[in-house]
Order: sequence, then C-alpha cells, then structure tokens
Amino acid sequence: MSCYNSHKMKLIAGNASKELASKIAKCLGVELVDCQVDTFSDGEIAVTINETVRGCDVFVIQSTNSPVNNNLMELLILIDALKRASVGSIAAVIPYYGYARQDRKAKARDPITAKLVANLITAAGADRVLTMDLHAGQIQGYFDIPVDHLLGGKILADYFRGLNLDDLVVVSPDLGSVTRSRKFANNIDKEVPIAIIDKRRPKPNVSEVMNIIGEVEGKNVILLDDMIDTAGTIVNAASALKKFGAKDVYACCTHGVLSGPAIERIENSPIKELIVLDTIELPEEKKIDKIKTMTVAEVFADAINRIYTCDSVSKLF
Repeated sequence: MSCYNSHKMKLIAGNASKELASKIAKCLGVELVDCQVDTFSDGEIAVTINETVRGCDVFVIQSTNSPVNNNLMELLILIDALKRASVGSIAAVIPYYGYARQDRKAKARDPITAKLVANLITAAGADRVLTMDLHAGQIQGYFDIPVDHLLGGKILADYFRGLNLDDLVVVSPDLGSVTRSRKFANNIDKEVPIAIIDKRRPKPNVSEVMNIIGEVEGKNVILLDDMIDTAGTIVNAASALKKFGAKDVYACCTHGVLSGPAIERIENSPIKELIVLDTIELPEEKKIDKIKTMTVAEVFADAINRIYTCDSVSKLF
C-alpha cells in the first residue's frame, strides 16, 4: 500500500458482499468500482472491470460463505484480473473466511483446507488480507503476506451494554472460547461474570451438553460464539441453560452462517434474541424476528483507511 497517498484508493465488491461493500464505500466517501461478476452458460465465472484501476490501491471485498466454492473462485478471479490490470496493490477484504474450520488434521488423511485457501489467495496475487474473527487465530500464520485480523466482539458488546440487562452472565459455549467470552464480558462491564458449557461433539455439527460450570440460575445469559452454522450447538446450549434456571437467553455471533435447519431451530428455541454481524449477508428467507443484524461497515472502513494511509490497525482495539 502507498504510504504517501500517491496511489488512489479503489473498492471493488464480489457478489457475496455487495451490500456490505456499499456501506463501507459510503463510510469512506468513495464509489465502488464499476465491475460485473457473472457466469458463462457452462458455469465458469466471468469478470468485467469497466474502469481503469492502473496504479491504484484496490480493496476486494468478498466473503467466502455459501456457495463457498463459487464465492472463493470469484475472489481469486477478481484478484487475478486486478493484478493483470497493473494495479498498485491488492488487499483481499474477507469479512468471513470460509474453510476456516478445516485448520488442522483432526484425523489421519485429513486435508488442511484453511492453509490451501491461504495459498490460493496469495498465489492469485493478493498483497495482504483483512478479515474478522477467524475460527482459529493460527490461520493468520498460514499466509506469507500480512494479515489484519479484526474483532467483532466490541460491536456485539456495545449492543448488549445498551440493553442494560440486570443479573447478566456471559456463557462460553465450550472450553476453547473462554478467552473470547471473558474479553466480551469485560467489554460490557468488568463486573459481568462468565459461565462455561462443558460439551462433547460426537460428530461434526452435533454437540451434547454435559454440564454447566458457573451460576446461571435466575440470570439473564448471553451465549457468545464466533459463528453459528446449523445452530444445533447454540440451541442445545440455550435449552440446557433454561433447564439450569436461566431467566432470558440471548445469543450472539460474528458470522451467521445459518445453514440447513438453523432458522427453524432458532425459531423454535428458547433464545429470546440472536444478534449477528453482517459479515455474511442474510437472504430474505432467513430474516426472522428473533434475528437482529449489526453492521461491521464502520470497523472495516476504518481498517481499510488505516491500511491505505499506513496507520496502525491495532489502534482500533
């Protein structure tokens, strides 16, 4: 990126993040690049950039959510097109990083797909990556280019602080999320305690609550996770918290993947309200009364501006 503003900033949106990209562009006071991302009749992706980007610092905004492979290929082809158009630099802005859960070999002969995707993005020509709440923090190390890792917890904490809930407890859905839950609770109020759900996962997308560590009886509780996919884990946790005497159960996450039976499960669950960030755009059929969306546009706009001007991104936190 240019540290002397000799290059012009340009923002370009893939199909997965057009709405968020428009909000980010509005925050920055710039227009999105005139670009079409379509498909040929055989399903291959076609990219047409209708304005010059030569010498510009370009930020490609594209989440790699479902359909994951299409959105990932869109991102790679956009990066390749920009590289061949002689841009100054390319930053891949990936609010939701797909394949992040395949970050290690859990059993023999497993792929490490999160690393493969990092290699593909780098090979396509990206100079840096900007993302939010990676499922596993070590994925930053899978890249041989700079990675700026934003956190969505503060946006969620600000929302719940505004509700002024009494007798509040933040609940970690598993032992691995305790640090995130502690930081989230502190962002609401340093006096807010945490509880932990002890669960086991017999197979992917299935979890069983074994016990709850901490006091939740008569409390308003907030379940925090980085992502909610099929919603089995969060709904089971909410039901268990109710059985242990919790008053109202709220849930929140950065990435609302919400695949398969997720919407039906949330609708029929004891969860009073689910707060998600707009790293993944929810289609109309998934917009139910229980789900409230908060935007990450301002945080990403600030980070993009800091990258463009070579300022510190860590100051955001």
